[in-house]
Formats: sequence, structure tokens, C-alpha cells
Amino acid sequence: GRANCKRQRSSSWTVLAIASNSWRSRALPWSGWRLLLFGVAAVTALPLAVVFAAFAAPADDVWRRFAETILAELIFNSVTLAMAVAAGTAVLGISLAWLTSVCDFPGRRFFSWALLLPLALPAYVLAFVFVGLLDFTGPLQTALRELTGSRLAWFPQIRSRGGVYLVMTLALYPYVYLLAANAFRTQGRRMLEAGRSLGLSAPRAFWRVALPMARPWIAAGLALVTMETLADFGAVSVFNYDTLTTGIYKAWFGLFSLSAACQVASVLVLIAFIALLVEQHTRSRLRFASTQTGAQMPRIRLHGTRATLAFAACATVLTIAFAVPLAQLLLWAGAHAQDALDARYLGYVARTLLLGVVAAAGIAALSILLSYAARRETGPASRAALRISTLGYAVPGAVLAVGIFVALAQLDALLPDAVRKLAGLSPGALLQGSVWAMLLAYAIRFLAVGFGPVDSASHRITRNMEEAAVSLGQSGWRLLARVHLPLLRPGVAAGMILVFVDVMKEMPITLMTRPFGWDTLAVRIFELTSEGQWQLAALPAIVLVVAGVVPLARLVRASD
Repeated sequence: GRANCKRQRSSSWTVLAIASNSWRSRALPWSGWRLLLFGVAAVTALPLAVVFAAFAAPADDVWRRFAETILAELIFNSVTLAMAVAAGTAVLGISLAWLTSVCDFPGRRFFSWALLLPLALPAYVLAFVFVGLLDFTGPLQTALRELTGSRLAWFPQIRSRGGVYLVMTLALYPYVYLLAANAFRTQGRRMLEAGRSLGLSAPRAFWRVALPMARPWIAAGLALVTMETLADFGAVSVFNYDTLTTGIYKAWFGLFSLSAACQVASVLVLIAFIALLVEQHTRSRLRFASTQTGAQMPRIRLHGTRATLAFAACATVLTIAFAVPLAQLLLWAGAHAQDALDARYLGYVARTLLLGVVAAAGIAALSILLSYAARRETGPASRAALRISTLGYAVPGAVLAVGIFVALAQLDALLPDAVRKLAGLSPGALLQGSVWAMLLAYAIRFLAVGFGPVDSASHRITRNMEEAAVSLGQSGWRLLARVHLPLLRPGVAAGMILVFVDVMKEMPITLMTRPFGWDTLAVRIFELTSEGQWQLAALPAIVLVVAGVVPLARLVRASD
């Protein structure tokens, strides 16, 4: 009887394997899905290849001037900025995450989600608000001079290296806070109790047990912070703090040298990749084991002075990073709404929304296809291609803008003159400097943002579901449309919202690749802040902030 059961079980698995293989062959030839993976990977790698190929060309006078005069300063400023912001966000993010996840004090439930609100403020918006508020001619110093009658020589200068560090830290700490809170919420209390059971005091148990066990989450948050800091262009421009991103912009638009811009961009890419490799190397020798959470353990109840200090710390960070900047933006927008609202403003809003919607829809469709292709092709080459396809988020937007522009310019040069004449276009007007160039750069930059939620949702689609659908006559594209798409809908929606907001806030790509007359809200903010017109920049900034609150609300709901 047991032998018969084994034979029946073996034959059942054989039938299922044959059905699965026949479904794979009917869905689409294996080469088709693999071609999709390798095609997207090639398009993603193309801008980087173009950027690094600039070193094969002879160095021009602009690059020599950069290398001899300011290149060392640009590298130093970029590296020190990334290190300082990483340290600041680690201190703020980890401490606030521990308070709201493991401890209990008055206001904890509110602060647990409200401390994510600074993510809705783009770094360049927070930068110009701080400069406009705290500068010598700002309302705070003006009021203090009238009140005290002195020139306030003791007042710290916001347009300084410390000012850049402060603003970038306040803008980016939620990345570390979000991931660290997730780690502490699931195992922080248990790790603390495990350390206490081994004879460690509470502080030593935190440093030696709970914090090291949360390192993978914290490292992921710090990696995002480092990439965002190295890629930032708007905030450092407001402070006149020269980094490699501003060097790329000056080489391209100030000195009109694409080759020099590519060479500066390659230095920035090398620094970004070195930072990622160092982080991965330091983590590769460590091993982490997860524990069963079971019932949620009670939080540490804070009383008296400790509860007051915890409340004050959370309230101070939230007030400085979000409440005060938002209030200042509302005051400026209300006072100068008539000056800011002109006939062009509706065009800024319409173009911003159009680019966000089209990019979000295109990236969502591509993410669905990539997720489906990854399930069909599971070889090492296909996995490597998928990883390269989602590598664009680690590449600064300024680098992608340069690489895309140069690549499309070379493609335009290959087109015959007859094609351009039939289309009524001037030389170089078909691909470079077009809306398609912007959308292509957006797709490369934010594919990882849209693919992440879709890929997470696809893990819930088991082989049993697919085999059941095949047994009911669904295969190929019908299987994708009738089984995968309904189950992927939450992940697709989340990815589209995140991409939509990221595209709306993206400045370097839009600024460097937009065609003539395609200014957006982000570009308008850059133009006004570069002229020191902080009040007029408040209205488009408010629109971006409101758009950023939507994915935050969804993010908090999913986290809960």
C-alpha cells in the first residue's frame, strides 16, 4: 500500500511538472522573456557606458581646468557631505525609531507616523525655506535685530557647510527612521531582554545586542541616504555648496562641454559605487538570525523626566523638520499668491502632472513584465540582468541626464538627413532634448521604485495558483492578465504612487533634459530660488508637498 501511494504521488508530481513545462512553452518562448530582461538591462547600462566612455576621448581644456582647479574640492565636498549626513541621519533615525517602537510615552502613537512627514518635503524645498527664514534678511534675524538693536554677530550663518549638513539631515533622516523602526518593532524589545538576561545593563544591551541585530535595516536606510545625498542638486545649489552634481551642471550648461560633464559624472558614479561596495563588504562577514516574534511584547513605559524628554525630542525634530517649514511656505504662498499665479502657472502644473502620470504608468507596465519574466527565467544570467535593470536608482539623476543626452545625440547623428527632412525636424531634434528623453531617464532612474512593490506582491502568487489556472485553460498572456494582474494590483498601485511623486520632485533630470518650454514645478522652484525669490517659490513647493503626503499616508497604513 505504501509503495502504491509513493507511485501515485510520483506520477502526480510528473503530471504537474509536464503541465508546468507545457505552460511555460505556451506562455512565450523562453528567449522572449530573456530578451526582455537583457534589453532593459542594456538600456539601463547604456548611460553609464556612455559616461565612462568619455575617458577614452582626449581631455579637453574644460576638463583640464576642472581637474587642476576645483575637482579635488568637488570630491572633498561631496564625500564629506555624504559622511556628515549619514552620521546625522543615523543618530536621529535610530534614536527616534527606538523611542517610538520600543518605548511608551505620551504622544508616541502620533509621533510614530508623524516623524515620516519630512519625506514629503523635497530637500531643495527645505533648503530654500531655511535660507529664506534664517538668512540675514530673513524674518527671524530682522525681528531679533529690531528687538535687541544689535547686528547679531553671534547668530550662526545658515549659508555655510553646517547649514547644508543640517538641512540634508533633517530632509533624509526618515529613510533611516522608517527601516530602523521596523527592525526595533519586530525584535528590539526581545533583543534587549536577551541582553539583560545575560547580565548586561539596559544601555549595554542596546549597544551590544539590539543595535547590532538591527544593522541590516539601518544599513539599508543609510545606503539610501548616501545615494540621495550624492545625487542631490537642488539643496546644494541653494546653499552655493559646490559638489560633483553642481560641477556636472556647470560643465554642461555653463562651459558647454558635454565631454567634461561626462568625466565629472564618472567620478561621481565611482564614489557612489565605492560607498555601496564598502557597506556590503563590512556586512558580508556578519550573520544575522531572525527570531519568532509571537505575541508582541509590552513596550518600556517611560515616566516623569524620561517621558518628558522623549516627547520633547520627537516634538522638536518634527517641528523643525516639517511644521515650521510648512507654516512658512503657507505664509509666503498666501502673501504672494497673486504674484505667483500667472498664465504660465497652469502650464507648470499640467506638465508636472502629465510627466508624473505617464512615467508612473509606463514604469508600472514595465515592472509587471519584468516580474513575470523573472518568474519564467530563473537562471543566473537572468537574475543578473534583472539586478542591472533596477540599478538606476543608485545612479544620480545628473549622471543619467548626461548619459542619456549623449547617447541620444549619437543616435540622432546616425539618422539619415532624409528622415529628419521628411519629419520637418532640424538636425538633432528627433531624440535629444525631447520629452521621450526625459521619460527614458525617468524610467531608468525610478524603475527600482516601481518594481519593488510589484516584486513583493508577486511573491504571494504561488506555483499552485499558476498550475490551477493552467488546468482551467489559462496560459500565456491570459494567465498574466487574469491571474497575475488582479493579485499584483496593490503592489502596482503603491509603486505608481511612489513613482508619480518621485517624478514630480525630480530636479536634475528634468532641468537638464527638458525640451524648450517644458518647465515643471521643480524647474520653476529652481529658477526662483536661484534668483533669491523664496516667497514666489512657495506656491509650487506647496503643491509638491501636498502630492508627497499621499504616498506617505499609504506607507504608514501599510506599515501599520
